[in-house]
Amino acid sequence: MNFETHKNGSSVTLKLKEKKLDSTVSSELKGEFLILCKPKLEILVVDLADVDFCDSSGLSALLIADRKMKEHGGKVKLINVHKKISSLLKISMLDRVFDIHEAGHTTKH
Repeated sequence: MNFETHKNGSSVTLKLKEKKLDSTVSSELKGEFLILCKPKLEILVVDLADVDFCDSSGLSALLIADRKMKEHGGKVKLINVHKKISSLLKISMLDRVFDIHEAGHTTKH
């Protein structure tokens, strides 16, 4: 799995450098989320700019990050989300779970 992380105070941005967020990367990504989502982390930003496909195992990895962050009052933000993935998040009602920013759009919450 190809990714990079950037720490900025109490937030970390994980940029996933993969075209697909599926079973080929989800187990490694889950492990990385478990390492990153510590109590001192307030915001985990997941940059999905390079990702143009996501399946249920990818959603599962994102949900693990959300659960780990909520355990200590943190939150997950998804940025640069392609329209196809945004639609999948809406269909699965996960748009209510994550703070989502589509590619090319900024929204204020």
